[in-house]
Amino acid sequence: MFKFFEPNKIFLINSKVTKYVLFLFIIVLSIGLLEALVLSPEDYKQSHSVRIMYVHVPAAWISIGIFSSIAFLSMGVFIFKNKNLSLISKSLAPSGFIFNIVALVTGAIWGIPTWGTWWAWDARITSMVILLLFYLIYLLSWRIFDNNDKAIKITSIIAIFGVINVPIIKFSVDWWTTLHQPSSINILSKTSIHSSMLIPLAIMTAAFALFSLLIFLMKYNTELIKIKNKGLDRL
Repeated sequence: MFKFFEPNKIFLINSKVTKYVLFLFIIVLSIGLLEALVLSPEDYKQSHSVRIMYVHVPAAWISIGIFSSIAFLSMGVFIFKNKNLSLISKSLAPSGFIFNIVALVTGAIWGIPTWGTWWAWDARITSMVILLLFYLIYLLSWRIFDNNDKAIKITSIIAIFGVINVPIIKFSVDWWTTLHQPSSINILSKTSIHSSMLIPLAIMTAAFALFSLLIFLMKYNTELIKIKNKGLDRL
């Protein structure tokens, strides 16, 4: 089915979907900010500084999730020999890179009142910095290599190799002694975070996911325009 990919049709669909995603993003973000900044309680230890969590944690989740998706799509590039998968990966990367930076910056801000320092080279922070470097190398590779086929191959290898870092980020707090507390949210076991904080966290995560989708659609449409300008009907 990949061979029937037509930039013109996809571009028209994306242009319409983008408007609805933007509208939904504004609504979800507004609700999320209200819940996170006003309705959610302050922490008995961290006081109001805990509200940084509603930006820091979703940003980290989204950045990790996007890179994992890029790696998965990159594997598909080698299996199916389909260039559209690399185009999707390329369009996903910018928002993942942005959220990786947001996670590190907000983590540093949060570290001052909780740890007494804005930075510490513990396992979780270091592995997130490594993820940022993989994002940077991935994005730069698209700009450095003029040959599109070569760029696709190299960026796919970078993503597949870089995804090894994802489980290290996840389990770093369990494998090593770090400043970070163990995960409060677990899918297979009981979640230790209270619903009054879990609900706004989930809403903000949804808002960030919608923002990532919005950035992806705009970037993807830009790439489709480039294809149209080359006079191609499909990849």
